[in-house]
Amino acid sequence: MQDTTSLIKHHQQLASKSIVSQDFENAIVHLDSANQLAILKKDNLLRGDIKRIVALLHYYLENYNKAASELDKGIKYIQKSTDQTKTSDLNILGKSYTMNGFILTKKGDFVQAEAFFNKADGIFTSLNNEAEQANVIMGRGILELKKGNYKTAINYFDAGIPFFTSDDMRYKTALSYLNKADALTLLEDSTVENKIQEAETSLETANAIIDLDNYPKLKTESYRIASNIAALKNQTTAAYTLLKKYNTRHDSTNRVYMNAISKVAESESNIGDFTATIAAQKDELDKKQKSINVNKLTTGLAIALIVILSLLTLSLYKNNNLRAKANDLLQDKNSELQLAKEKAEKASLAKAQFLSTITHELRTPLYAVTGLTHLLMEENPKAHQKEHLNSLKFSGEYLLSLINNILDLNKLEANKVEIEKRSFNIKKHINDVLIALRKSAEDRKNKLNFEFDEKVPENLMGDPLKLSQILINLVGNSVKFTQNGDIYIRVKKVEQTNNKVMLHFEIQDNGVGISKKKQKSIFETFSQGSLQINRKFGGTGLGLSIVKNLLELMNSKIHLESNLGQGSKFWFNIPFEVSESQIKSNVQNNSSFNIDYTALENKTVLVVEDNKINQMITKKILEKNKMECQVADNGMDAIKLVERNNFDIILMDIHMPGISGIEATQKIRDFNKEIPIIALTAVTIDENLDDFYRAGFNEIIPKPFKTEEFFEKIYHTLDGKKFPVTST
Repeated sequence: MQDTTSLIKHHQQLASKSIVSQDFENAIVHLDSANQLAILKKDNLLRGDIKRIVALLHYYLENYNKAASELDKGIKYIQKSTDQTKTSDLNILGKSYTMNGFILTKKGDFVQAEAFFNKADGIFTSLNNEAEQANVIMGRGILELKKGNYKTAINYFDAGIPFFTSDDMRYKTALSYLNKADALTLLEDSTVENKIQEAETSLETANAIIDLDNYPKLKTESYRIASNIAALKNQTTAAYTLLKKYNTRHDSTNRVYMNAISKVAESESNIGDFTATIAAQKDELDKKQKSINVNKLTTGLAIALIVILSLLTLSLYKNNNLRAKANDLLQDKNSELQLAKEKAEKASLAKAQFLSTITHELRTPLYAVTGLTHLLMEENPKAHQKEHLNSLKFSGEYLLSLINNILDLNKLEANKVEIEKRSFNIKKHINDVLIALRKSAEDRKNKLNFEFDEKVPENLMGDPLKLSQILINLVGNSVKFTQNGDIYIRVKKVEQTNNKVMLHFEIQDNGVGISKKKQKSIFETFSQGSLQINRKFGGTGLGLSIVKNLLELMNSKIHLESNLGQGSKFWFNIPFEVSESQIKSNVQNNSSFNIDYTALENKTVLVVEDNKINQMITKKILEKNKMECQVADNGMDAIKLVERNNFDIILMDIHMPGISGIEATQKIRDFNKEIPIIALTAVTIDENLDDFYRAGFNEIIPKPFKTEEFFEKIYHTLDGKKFPVTST
């Protein structure tokens, strides 16, 4: 029985391949063979599926009424025979609904076409069948193309193409690229040159597959689209030549179609005669089979009884052996688990050491980037340069935040990640995020739309860097997976009581979307929409995992709505405290830094730093604020300079050749307990703060730093607000 089913499916596959290569006679032969086998097998489900291939044949021949009629018969067969618990049965039903969507689109019945695509999508979503979902998405793209919604159609084609991965889907890939090129030529867009370039690229990709695999119908259509592209480029002669070639091939194809339709009709008549003969022969065979079955049943029961008794005896014997082996196995497993535990602990330690090392190595050059950016901003740049420098500054701060949050993810289980709380202007902060992302959005012809509820208090208390990282990941994700589209960033006030406010954030796009199957795992670390999505759009798959974990730290949760080809919407709610400055006065200075720069003038500073670039940056930042600066390349030189000179303050690096900054500080404290010493370091500082203070440091400034925070800590240290902790 299974062999017959396999043979029927084989004939169906060969018929489908013959149809797209316009070998209609061969297609009819295979369909006849498949149908005869299905009748003999009395399998109405397969007969219905064969009707789907017959409908495909008429669809290809542009005989849409006949295609609809044949498919209607097939769907009735399938609906009567479908077992809703069987994946294979539901797949057949879903494919028939998809085929009906294609046919109804060609007939201009767009409402019914959409309804059948929805039915098919519902089935394939429940089955997690992404390949067939992609076929539905392509159908929706063709539907939107026929309706004149060209931008939406392009989104659907882009969403479906990455899932056409197997060799038997190459026709669908070529068809998608061909239709995308067609939609691009019809798209009303001011950036005509780029539109033409994209259309040419899509057409070239389609033609490469068409020429390799021989798809005559698609080749004919390619000439029409190529003619449209030439017309857009004002290449009149080329456009006319290509259109003439299209018309010639189309006329020739129509003659082939008419002959094929006649042969299909003749074949259907022969199938009717064959069916009547088969039915008569089948009745006779059924009578003989009943007699044979009675004898087989008696013999079978006797054999079954003997087999059952033998198996029972064997199972009792094996059961005793298994119990003895189980004890030995448990002991072995316990030993393996202990070994695995030790290996995991070593791996965890190695990971922590690696993260500590790589973070230090990243922070050191990043300090140069942020420091030089600050110096350039201090040199009165031009207006357009200032905007670039602001973006560079913001991106540097974001990169530092990203480094910190990668470490935060590693520390979540130990509950060592903390949320800062400081005053910030939320509208300005989100605008900074959008400015940093504007260039990448424009490169993909996307428009960023910021909708801000003016009822939201201007200044809030919270962690602006972590909020920036959440938004830059979500908005950046939308930018990456959307082209020629819109991204909406919405911030609304949900409720406010006293000095607390709940804000609702939404990031919505009309890009390629995320499949239902992948929505369940998209927030996992290193997860992507699919391998094909990863190859097409890039990325590490870390961004959404960071978003999820950061929001959980902020007592919130990320939510997602998405459909392939229609875009995605992420949303979350975050509680904030209203800043005191907002409650008391709207004209008060937004700065939260309390620094008397005049008091810092002419103060002498010793910078202990082995990196020449970092020496130069720190020195220039200090001297721009009228402080006197001297540099030591290592800890030993620093000790000698402190012995011979009177410095007001020391900025001490930690990792240096020779003795470390901690050892140098301890030696200085042996003869000078009063001089303020600040650790200026790229070392990752977690729970070791007390160790720094015990070594004799007054304060710690991690590199890279914000200049205001840098001077604030220097000022407060000089002002006597922080004193070294003496060792006990």
